[in-house]
Amino acid sequence: MKEYKILDEVDSALVHALQISPRASWARIAKVLDLDAVTLARHWKRLTDDGAAWISCYPGPAMAEAGHGCLAFVEVDCAGGRLAEAAEQLARLPMVTTVEHVTGDRDLLLTVMAPDLATLSHWITHTLASFPAVTASRTEVAGSIYTEGSRWRRRSLTTAQAAQLAENRPVGESTGPLTLSELDRRVMVALSADGRASYATLAERCGTSPDTAGRRVSALLAAKAVHLRCEVARPLSERPVTAVLWAQVSSHSVETTARRIAGMQDVRLCAGITGRHNLLVIAWVRSVNDLQELETRVSELAPSVVIADRAIALWTAKLSGHLLNEHGYRRGTIPIDAWNPLPLDVDAQTTGSHTSDAGNTYR
Repeated sequence: MKEYKILDEVDSALVHALQISPRASWARIAKVLDLDAVTLARHWKRLTDDGAAWISCYPGPAMAEAGHGCLAFVEVDCAGGRLAEAAEQLARLPMVTTVEHVTGDRDLLLTVMAPDLATLSHWITHTLASFPAVTASRTEVAGSIYTEGSRWRRRSLTTAQAAQLAENRPVGESTGPLTLSELDRRVMVALSADGRASYATLAERCGTSPDTAGRRVSALLAAKAVHLRCEVARPLSERPVTAVLWAQVSSHSVETTARRIAGMQDVRLCAGITGRHNLLVIAWVRSVNDLQELETRVSELAPSVVIADRAIALWTAKLSGHLLNEHGYRRGTIPIDAWNPLPLDVDAQTTGSHTSDAGNTYR
């Protein structure tokens, strides 16, 4: 696996384009960037084969709002000398979307998705508690999600190019309350492994036709049931350090305060949570030294915030269903499946994203 120091100009522009429109065809991106579609596809294949970039897909906040799921953040304490073992085992669980080794009063911070609170409780008391390397855990359930990682941009394109890609981003039209069929669930799981999978590939994996797969993808995107995002290996992100803040805000100002914080450029996630604190903020910063600067900016922007705890991620073992090595490069995938508590084997193939082509990504 090749490890990059920087992305070249074409790679950087391509990543930014895919952050704006993750399933856009190579022909559409090539037109905006004034490059050759075959060249772009070749660059993307190299990046994905090397684990330097990939397209992830995960359930959106609309799922929880429609009563189809819940999101939780679980702090895990590990037995001495068994942290790596616990991280590897937990990363194999489809309900666990992210696993991070963090500093402070916990060893691991997990992001967990479940279809409902009862399933989440059963997962915590049975599945999580069954791991010998896990000694204790504390759970905070997310309420409102004010921002999340799909809005993050590399800022390599001109304003005009970014606007053109955003305007041309094809999505379906929402037709009413969000409902999910068993096929929709299979499509969501398949997309979490490869957000650029062609309709033909999705059809084969989900037991349907390419046309039906295309309609279901469009419907899920239109309803915001799923979010797609283009990720890059952390050393290539220009902000390689993950900072986590737990904050307390008075109940009457949570909404206003959270939206202010969510608008900060570095912030990847801002969520209302239950438990000892009522706001969780996750940001990407340039260095460990920037954690204090981040706290200062948050306090200046929202003076009523009391930052009660903070942490730095030492190692992100899993990010939105994708397994990372110690340097932040993708090494495999465990598709996100909020309905499956059972461990899965690692798919060690870097990605199949390059199988999508200009003719079958969008129709």
